[in-house]
Amino acid sequence: MSERHRRPYENVIDMIGWTPLVRLNSVVDGARTPVYGKCEFMNPGGSVKDRIGLAMIEAAERDGRLGPGGTVVEGTSGNTGLALAMAAATRGYRCVFTMPDKMSHEKVKLLRAFGAEVIITPTAVPPDHPENYVVKAKTIAASTPGAVLANQFYNEANPEAHFHSTGPELWEQSEGRITHFLAGAGTGGTITGTSRYLKEKNPDVRVVGVDPDGSMIGPFHRTGEEVEGHPYKVEGLGNDKIPGALDLSVVDDYVTVSDGDSFLMARRLTREEGLFVGGSSGLIVHAAVELAKQLDDPDAFIVAVLCDWGEHYLSKCFDDDWMRENGFLPRPQRTSVREMVARRDGGEGVISVEPATSVRMALSTITAHDIGQLPVLRDGACVGSVAENDLMSAVIADPDVLGGPVETIMKAPYPVLEGHVDAEEVTRLLQRGNDACLMRDGGEICGIVTRYDVVRTLTGAST
Repeated sequence: MSERHRRPYENVIDMIGWTPLVRLNSVVDGARTPVYGKCEFMNPGGSVKDRIGLAMIEAAERDGRLGPGGTVVEGTSGNTGLALAMAAATRGYRCVFTMPDKMSHEKVKLLRAFGAEVIITPTAVPPDHPENYVVKAKTIAASTPGAVLANQFYNEANPEAHFHSTGPELWEQSEGRITHFLAGAGTGGTITGTSRYLKEKNPDVRVVGVDPDGSMIGPFHRTGEEVEGHPYKVEGLGNDKIPGALDLSVVDDYVTVSDGDSFLMARRLTREEGLFVGGSSGLIVHAAVELAKQLDDPDAFIVAVLCDWGEHYLSKCFDDDWMRENGFLPRPQRTSVREMVARRDGGEGVISVEPATSVRMALSTITAHDIGQLPVLRDGACVGSVAENDLMSAVIADPDVLGGPVETIMKAPYPVLEGHVDAEEVTRLLQRGNDACLMRDGGEICGIVTRYDVVRTLTGAST
């Protein structure tokens, strides 16, 4: 049994750190090199940033910059804000956070749940723009009495927290056998502080930075030149500048991973390993698995940081519709109206009546063809509709109706769709109260689709 949790803690802050190290099995796709995940999502705030939230607040308290009734301000992608809010809650500080608009709604709601004020800023602005989330935070801190800017991107307490916690934990958990450490850099604190410690213990430990495609950190490490990045969907890692908390001298290599590979690996980690993590974890693990395949060394020991809890991304990488809309999942095979009509039994085409057709004849037509509804056509256009139940109800109420024309009791015409239209449009129209939809091909109405046909398509029933 683990020594953790044997005794009560004084407060939630004491629960930060000593997160588990777990071996990955399925997602390595048979690689002989062992890959382990550092489960930072098991911190009380759900992310690796819990380690630095407390550290930065304590540093500001020691320096005298933050006192009773003070305000903590920060530009955050969400997790650092949550860590600061959690620590601030135990000390009675107010929190104000700025956040780019690409971040998930879950993160915004979480911060507000802790009582923080959240200000959303545009993502697509230069790093020196007044509306950039970091610049905005600086402005708010400077204009608010008693406020301190956490300044995670340049705060030395950030990497120091990892030097004194994450690094020693990994060394002990791996029994000194760790050979490769993979992490991303948003602020650079995790990779810098952890790597400094590991390299002090063993200079041969290889440190690999992992960057989302679009960030400029990886290209800068490889070429020494600052390049202009482009937007990407992975949250919390990468940057459009080199943050001050990042020490690239402790990083041996930098690799780039696409948004799609990152999100698909996050989903695999959840579904195949039971590790519910976000896209940044998927990004790092994807790179770790590729490295494991290249090394093909059962004596190596690769560690990948699992940055945060997947619940923050239920509306993003765990939402199939969002994944399809952004091109990360293939769209399901579509069925056209023409294909749906072709699957109907009998192949009789459209059975219809004219407005002057008697109700008696319409009922006879419905019975003879074993159908439930009839379009009413005039000169090739649908001008109305009748259904078996409606006709019978009308006759029961007034038997004389039998001899009259259907146009006296017909209802609204059925919607008419071209044959190439996606069958989802049929479903939408039927859900809005229409009994059927008609298909037009070559300018002529030549097919009908009912709820029965939609159900057969959805259930995969054969014709």
